[in-house]
Amino acid sequence: MDDQILTIKNKKQEEFLRKPTEAVLDLNDRKITELIEGMKEILIKRQGAGLAANQIGENKRIFIAQFEGKIYAFINPQIVKVSKKNVVLEEGCLSVPGIVGLVSRSQKITVQAFNELGKPIKIKAKDILARICQHEIDHLSGVLFIDKATKLFRVSTNEKTAD
Repeated sequence: MDDQILTIKNKKQEEFLRKPTEAVLDLNDRKITELIEGMKEILIKRQGAGLAANQIGENKRIFIAQFEGKIYAFINPQIVKVSKKNVVLEEGCLSVPGIVGLVSRSQKITVQAFNELGKPIKIKAKDILARICQHEIDHLSGVLFIDKATKLFRVSTNEKTAD
C-alpha cells in the first residue's frame, strides 16, 4: 500500500479531505481488513496518533487510533456521548504539515463502532484517546482541526517535498 498522506498543500487532495466519507456497508469485505492493516503500517511508519481512511485517499468511514501501545480500529464510528467538560490542547495532523493549533474538545466521549472483525464495540475514551477519536471522526466528516482551532502556529518540518 502506498503510504502517501493527502495534504491541504494540494487543492485536489484538500477537496477530497473536506468531503464526508461513506459508511462501510459490508463489514465482512476482505478489502476492509486489508485497508485497516495498510493503515496500521502507515500510522506506525509516520509515527502518528491516528489516521482516517480519507487521509490515504479511501472514501470509507474508518479510522485507526494508536494509544498506549495499542492500535484500535473503528468502522462507521459515532460519538454517542460527550462530557460537559472541554479541554484545550495543541493538535497537529499528518494532512496539515507544518501547522499546529489549539483546539477545544470534550474530555470524555463514548464511541460506538465496529472493529476490524466486524464486531460492534463501544469505547469510553478520556483525555488523549478521546481527543484522537474526535480528531479522526472530524476527518471522516470532512472537518480538519484547523477549522476548529482558536490559534494556529507554524512549526518546522523535516518533510521532503516531491515536486
